[in-house]
Parts: sequence; C-alpha cells; structure tokens
Amino acid sequence: MSLPKTPSQTVGPYYAIGLCRRVENELVPLNDPAAIRVIGQLLDGEGRPIGDGMIEAWDAAGGRWGRSGTDADGRFSFVAAKPPALQGAAPRLDIYVFARGLLKHQLTRMYFPDEPEANASDPVLSSLPEADRAVLVAEQEDGAVRFDIRMQGERQTVFFAL
Repeated sequence: MSLPKTPSQTVGPYYAIGLCRRVENELVPLNDPAAIRVIGQLLDGEGRPIGDGMIEAWDAAGGRWGRSGTDADGRFSFVAAKPPALQGAAPRLDIYVFARGLLKHQLTRMYFPDEPEANASDPVLSSLPEADRAVLVAEQEDGAVRFDIRMQGERQTVFFAL
C-alpha cells in the first residue's frame, strides 16, 4: 500500500496560497503617466502554458518589485515604468521565475524594445549570441510590451546564474 505524498515530500508549487491574498503586480500606479503594461506567458519546453507559476519583476534602478501568479493559460502581467539605465547598461527589468519542478528560482532579464542603441551597447546583452539577445528583448503589442518566458526548447529564455 502506498500512502499519498505529504507537502514536505514534494516540490510545490504552493504560490496560490500567498498570491490569492493580495495583488502585487503594480511596480507603479496604473494612473502614473509613465506606466507601461508588461504582459507575457510562462511556457514549458513544448510550448504549453505553465498555469501554476509565479513571476517577480524587479526594477533595480528604482528599487521597486512586483509579483504576478500565472493563470491557467500561463499568462502574467505587470504595471511598470521603464527604469532608468544603470551606469553603462540598458534599461531593464530583472525577472525571477518560480515554477513547478524548480528547486531554485530562475533569473532572466527583460530589455525594452524601444531602446535599440542602449540594448546594443549593454555589456551583458551584447555579449550573447544574436538568437539569445532576441529572446531577452520584449516586443510591442497592443499598447503593452510582451515578454514570454520559455523554460526550454525553441527560443528558450536565457537564464543567468544567481
């Protein structure tokens, strides 16, 4: 006879418990003139949505962060303002991914599509192969910027060591 596994014997996720109590996906107020909608999907290696993940966005230059759970279609969203560039770097948001099967969260970066010169001179972004750079730059979409996160497979998101 096999007993069911207890929470201490499994790797979450248990994000819904904390996320259902409050929404923290606004890095700036929605009515801020500089507010930008950041939308995206969290996808597995086969392109299927990961509906039980959590995404955190960190504006290191402004010291602001937000958190968004993913819905059944893997969608997440934030309200942010483009942060000022840190010395010698392009404006960006640091993105942390928490999802099932990950023992440690993953770190990536989202660069802004309207900053081609700054992106080209960013020391980290410019050190990557062209295909890897492309997945780190968000795309304009219907008045928002879209940043999809692919955990594996074609167009896999670049993750950085923590």
